[in-house]
Amino acid sequence: MKFEFEEFTSVEEVFMYLVSVAPYMKQILPVSSYKGYIFSIVPLSPISGEVLMMVYTKGNLDPGMLEFDVSTKKYKQVSSVERADKNYFIILTPTRATIADEAITVLESIKT
Repeated sequence: MKFEFEEFTSVEEVFMYLVSVAPYMKQILPVSSYKGYIFSIVPLSPISGEVLMMVYTKGNLDPGMLEFDVSTKKYKQVSSVERADKNYFIILTPTRATIADEAITVLESIKT
């Protein structure tokens, strides 16, 4: 597996990126908060899955659902999907994530 990386300075920028590349009408997207990173791993080669891009920023988020407003670049925790004009992120905090572990290892090795 090969990893590419796209680093952002804030979680709002990660959300903006993910909203812009999401399939049309995809309103709920998963994001992981794991080992000090907030990220999503996006396949760049969807059929083979050989190249993955980790879109990330440093930080932590509590698990749950966040409503994100593109126009204000603000998010808030919600209990359900409430509005069609908003985007939603499900924040996951895995106990173990082998693909994320591999991506983080590669990322940290190229940053040093």
